[in-house]
Amino acid sequence: MTAIEIPAPAPVTTSPERAHKVFAFTSRWRWEEIAFWLAAAISIVVFPTHLVLIAQVLITGLFALSFDLLVGYAGIPSLGHAAFFGIGAYTAGLLARAGWTEPITGLVVAAVVAGIAGLILSVVVSRLTGIALIMITLGVAQFFYEAAHSARNITGGDDGLSGINIAPIFGRFAFDFYGQTAVIYTFVVVFLLYLVARRIVNSPFGLELKGIRENVRRVPAIGIPLRNRYMVAFTVAASLAGVAGALLAQITQTVALSSLSFERSAAVLIMVMIGGMGTLIGALVGAAAYMVAQDRLSDLNPVYWNFWVGLLLVLFVLFARGGLIGGVDRLVVWIRAKQKKS
Repeated sequence: MTAIEIPAPAPVTTSPERAHKVFAFTSRWRWEEIAFWLAAAISIVVFPTHLVLIAQVLITGLFALSFDLLVGYAGIPSLGHAAFFGIGAYTAGLLARAGWTEPITGLVVAAVVAGIAGLILSVVVSRLTGIALIMITLGVAQFFYEAAHSARNITGGDDGLSGINIAPIFGRFAFDFYGQTAVIYTFVVVFLLYLVARRIVNSPFGLELKGIRENVRRVPAIGIPLRNRYMVAFTVAASLAGVAGALLAQITQTVALSSLSFERSAAVLIMVMIGGMGTLIGALVGAAAYMVAQDRLSDLNPVYWNFWVGLLLVLFVLFARGGLIGGVDRLVVWIRAKQKKS
């Protein structure tokens, strides 16, 4: 009687190895990311008369990216994210007015101040959910807005903060009238912070944030400290928003009271939804689409252009789940399926 040979079991992939493969796959660059950054770099060369606008699009994209970390990944709703944008802007502006005109260290200080504000607020936010959480963030933003409005001697009130002079970058590259230095400076800073954000969302911490977004009640049962993750996510998002505000203050050399307004918080929500929530690159794409649409629609109808932006948002919510990035992904899948059939 011959013995039956039983094949040896296949080697079991260890959990760390499996996790490494998962993170390696998710950290691959999507073609949309490559296309966006190539388009941004090319536009600097092709549109030399619109450099300031390109810089503002990148800054707004960074602000939207910071918001996407909260809403798209951690599932933390907020209607007051502009508070951190404004805190960063006023920090950089007041530093420059006080004589600290070096731009890079000004960004660092703005990020730290906005991050501290986010950390303090996160202590309260981490205890709340739902409508209470939304109302707290909205109330805090309105508090900062009214504080900046009242402190006219410090912030300039309705007139904003002006007279901001920024020293040349590394002592060599001065901010010129045409915006050449400003747009390159902005491009480099936003791109580097985008790399940092990609690293965060493609790490185990980013996976925990996605778990919180999908099922906030089950996450503590598997040992993830919910409050701690909320606080870290809120602090990081606030710091990135602060850098965006500081960048805008440095390249425009003014800080408007509207940097703290509710309209800015509402606009960034629209941008993220248009681009694609929970994708990072969707925040940048959505910001670019929103600002271009705003510019074109306001030329066509200076009074009622907000109506068309609102209609655009409704159409995206109803028919384009996942925003522009989600729509493009579905289109690519459909084309590939058609190619396989043929």
